[in-house]
Amino acid sequence: MENVIRGKVFVLGDNIDTDQIIPAEYLSYNPADADERRYFGKYALSGVPPAQSGLPEGNIPFVAGDGFAGDFTVVIAGKNFGCGSSREHAPLALSEAGVSVVVAQSYARIFYRNSVNGGYLVPFETPQRLVEKFTTGDEAEIDTASATLKNLRTGEQFDLSPLGDVGPIIAAGGVFEYAREQGMLK
Repeated sequence: MENVIRGKVFVLGDNIDTDQIIPAEYLSYNPADADERRYFGKYALSGVPPAQSGLPEGNIPFVAGDGFAGDFTVVIAGKNFGCGSSREHAPLALSEAGVSVVVAQSYARIFYRNSVNGGYLVPFETPQRLVEKFTTGDEAEIDTASATLKNLRTGEQFDLSPLGDVGPIIAAGGVFEYAREQGMLK
């Protein structure tokens, strides 16, 4: 995990579920096969209808054209991000699409744990509603050590909830890598 993560923001609303993050029709790809794994990125967030995206400017594709990854490093979302099924593919899809960090008011716990355990994303929580403080396409900077998020367009800075005990797991690259580092696995 990098100490400072900088990149373009994609803004979403509340209750974005795992079927919207990666629709079931794309679960036929094998995440263990590198050639197929990238398709999870290609179809990331393809199930989010424009009315739920929280985007006043309309439907901006997350991954444009025939690409396998998008231009967005940071997702800013509202409440209950990753609700729905316990699909492990959801944080994988975002990661394959180029996302490093999701900042949400709250998460479905299974999405949060899948993000951490797989080492896919850094899932920060925020005590305040940030979806109105950012616009899709803004540049943001997240300092993972100080748990702060800065909107580089406006200069506003926001405190995030610290990662706490999951920080070392994310830094190791997931729960299995962490267990190996700690001597729990050989």
